Amino acid sequence: MQDTPKGSRLHISLFGRRNAGKSSLINALTNQDIALVSDVPGTTTDPVYKAMEILPIGPVMLIDTAGLDDVGSLGELRVRKSRQVLDKTDVTLLVVDSGTGFGDFEKNIYDLCVERNIPVLIIFNKIDLINEDQKKALQNNLEQTYGLSLQNPQTSAPQALFVSSVTKEGILQLKQNLSKIKPTEWLAPAIVGDLVEPGSMIVLVVPIDMAAPQGRLILPQVQTIRDILDHDCLTVVCKEYELKKALDSLKEPPALVVTDSQAFLKVSADVPPEVPLTSFSILMARYKGDLLALAEGAKAAERLNPGDKILIAESCTHHQQPDDIGKVKIPRWLRQMVGGELHIDYSNGSNYPHNLDEYQLIIHCGGCMLNRKEMLHRINQAQNKNIPIVNYGMLIAVVHGILPRALKPLGIDYKSI
Repeated sequence: MQDTPKGSRLHISLFGRRNAGKSSLINALTNQDIALVSDVPGTTTDPVYKAMEILPIGPVMLIDTAGLDDVGSLGELRVRKSRQVLDKTDVTLLVVDSGTGFGDFEKNIYDLCVERNIPVLIIFNKIDLINEDQKKALQNNLEQTYGLSLQNPQTSAPQALFVSSVTKEGILQLKQNLSKIKPTEWLAPAIVGDLVEPGSMIVLVVPIDMAAPQGRLILPQVQTIRDILDHDCLTVVCKEYELKKALDSLKEPPALVVTDSQAFLKVSADVPPEVPLTSFSILMARYKGDLLALAEGAKAAERLNPGDKILIAESCTHHQQPDDIGKVKIPRWLRQMVGGELHIDYSNGSNYPHNLDEYQLIIHCGGCMLNRKEMLHRINQAQNKNIPIVNYGMLIAVVHGILPRALKPLGIDYKSI
């Protein structure tokens, strides 16, 4: 329950008015008092994230948001933060106070989710406080005024449910139907296992340098190992300076070699040309994002000129090393590639700077702490501004002239882009 990475969890966000019972619903779903509940409107301020496991769905990230009807200057900031949660939301629970009912305010939230292709389940909460006639009136209003039915006409799942966070009525039905409405594409099917046959040998090259965390591997490496095991394949893990010995010890060539991007140059030299080679970053570009869009961004990187403006974007903060990949290595490689100075800005966190259209290229980190929905959103933000975007690993492969080889195992002919 706790070990599943944040980016690999189904993100379920609760939206609605203040005091609609969003926090109470989270407590009912998890059967724990994990969200602060109060009769005072506006108790939840910033979005609250809670990693949980909800059967039969599995590991999820529940996001409790501030009421979207918050008021005042501080309330506007809270609403803005709540709306930003949509960028990473896989499923929306639109919580409605049954005593207040579904109105234009809720319909606007519903339409916003539909526009973003986010599955929505309307939750009439607090039904322990109303009678059957009031419940029927809620249903009639939903159907006659807003053209929405309790049952989704396109699926076998309901479109609206009646629940009580106090008596737990309808909570089990809610859990069961969450698994029905979750999008099938919220995670790519595999990291690497679908690229090779079951029983294949995959060699993973994992440098252990100053940037490596003490006593453990970084998340993409761990996830790749697990994916290999899940697909009934074999793996050998070694450092870059032990790769040649590892390859020589195998009775036959591996089906694939996967390397940390920073060791691309040495690994490419040691791996025979007939052996497929790629990197963890490129695998993650497919797993979490849009591989073709990022490959097009790599092409744009080759067209950079001295003086161009570049944004290097990282989705999280980390302790900067003396030879940091984003702050030191990539800028150095870019200057060498274009033969001159570039104007480079940096951003951290979940939001781009407002002046996005001033840049000729966005270079994004691997996004290991983002879920697929948010990574695709960040790619789409760039595309909507006609700004090419590439991730760290693909850029490193470009500057070393290795990207065509690294994309080939994933079925992309880089020369044809």
